[in-house]
Amino acid sequence: MAKKFREKLRRMNPFAHSAAPADLPQPLPADPDQRLVKVYVEGYEDVAFWRGIFDHFQNPYLRFEISVPDRGDLPKGKKVLMGMIPQSSEEMILCVDSDFDYLFAGRTEQSWQVADARFMFHTYAYATENYLCYAPSLHNVCVKATKNDTRIFDFVKFMHEYSRIIYPLFLWYAFSAQLASENVFPLVDFKASVRLGYLEIENNGERTLEWLRRNVSKREELLRRRNPRMIEPMKEFETQLQQRGVKPENTYLFMHGHTLMDNVVMVLLNTVCEKLRDMSIARITASQKQGVALKNEMSNYTNSLRSIRDVLLDNENYTKCPLYKSLQRDIERYIARTILNMKRQGLIKESSVLGILHRLRQETFS
Repeated sequence: MAKKFREKLRRMNPFAHSAAPADLPQPLPADPDQRLVKVYVEGYEDVAFWRGIFDHFQNPYLRFEISVPDRGDLPKGKKVLMGMIPQSSEEMILCVDSDFDYLFAGRTEQSWQVADARFMFHTYAYATENYLCYAPSLHNVCVKATKNDTRIFDFVKFMHEYSRIIYPLFLWYAFSAQLASENVFPLVDFKASVRLGYLEIENNGERTLEWLRRNVSKREELLRRRNPRMIEPMKEFETQLQQRGVKPENTYLFMHGHTLMDNVVMVLLNTVCEKLRDMSIARITASQKQGVALKNEMSNYTNSLRSIRDVLLDNENYTKCPLYKSLQRDIERYIARTILNMKRQGLIKESSVLGILHRLRQETFS
């Protein structure tokens, strides 16, 4: 009995025992015509996102393998990858969240290092979460989670208005961060000021937005009263951000990613998906089915439902986002440059650069 119980515990806890190295599966042999490129990311949660990114760039010459840094002490995070910049190369590239480094445009030491790193790619948006929360993709998230394609909420319209409302506070938070004076308006205060406590779905969330508008106005007034000397310099900073593509209506793409996902978008999705589930259940209960048939129909529907957060984390419908286009261009340039260097080194069989480009067009960017 005790032995069976121990075996059950082992199955429930994958860390109860570890396999010997000899018992672990071996990687499949690589295609000899492809160069293996190691792609290091900040953490485990980033592996799937960047795998989805590089899936768009499969080609006959390079094979990308995504992982966290494979040092023995298992380090993770952006600072670790920043420290790996000197070792980065065509065969070892680094992928990070931009945070504010893209917006700061070389005005801080780290933003200069990110911009200058030849083999480091950054998200342009604040973080990977901002892509996952791309407003035009959120209806599809609801459909996959609830299996109901009825449009009852305009996510794009709501997020545009949400962004316009929080824009003044975003300027204060980003400006104080660039000055390394985050005590002026730290993340905890920004998060408390822009989070959504609830969503009233009627009129596309107008009451919720009005509630947020009042909170933001009070906080902005307090910041202006306490920090009058920052008001004029912040106007120049705003121009700097506009040159980087920040607009009042797209602010959400540049705000703190976890705050956006956990305290804004998940609030929207939970409310909308609950309504969609209720609609589906009402449709089933109003049908002509009764007894066991009705119970089976209801069971089939509930078994088809998925976790909203899991669907959101799997979301890859962000490729039409303008910021993604910038990341796409960076990766395309890297691939073209690397393949041409491989050709010069005699590592590619095609006899001409034209033949290489033709094959790339056929197999990579189609």
